[in-house]
Amino acid sequence: MFGIARLAGIMAAKRTPDLIPLSRPLAIHNVTIDFELNEPAGLITARRTVRAYERTGVEMEAMIGASLAALTIYGMCKGSDKSITIGEIKLLFKEGGKSGTFNRHIK
Repeated sequence: MFGIARLAGIMAAKRTPDLIPLSRPLAIHNVTIDFELNEPAGLITARRTVRAYERTGVEMEAMIGASLAALTIYGMCKGSDKSITIGEIKLLFKEGGKSGTFNRHIK
């Protein structure tokens, strides 16, 4: 299941300009997604990393990829539980681009 969701997330990150109006194609050099399963709590956490050697950030590519990976997991699991929810999708860290570095955990 995670392999298919990982592939969907990578494909989505690369197709971001087709999904977000006025965004431009970027030469993405690395896309990873790691899943953390917490069975007792019934949670799956997906953490994306997208790297590009561009003058702009790749936040949208990372968040689109994480969103589609989560939706793919939902699609595969909805037959057994339609009450599944997709929670927060948020930027944790970025560096580069016009706005510089952002780190959610260090303020």
